[in-house]
Amino acid sequence: MSNGREFSSPTVYEIRVKGALDPIWSDWFTSLSILPQPDGETLLIGLVADQPALHGLLAKIRDLGLPLLCVRRVKN
Repeated sequence: MSNGREFSSPTVYEIRVKGALDPIWSDWFTSLSILPQPDGETLLIGLVADQPALHGLLAKIRDLGLPLLCVRRVKN
């Protein structure tokens, strides 16, 4: 069992959502780059401070009504 400390430091995440998220939303997702994909999906990638910050980002995605496709931890 992990002590959870590995998730309490800044980490790069990729978050893929269904739908086109206009880069105008970049102010709302300050730590993430918004990369529209040719398949009608959007990739958000960037440094996330910790798990509570990740949950906050996921809540914003939920509030926009975008279906969440994938969340991937890229590196520490």
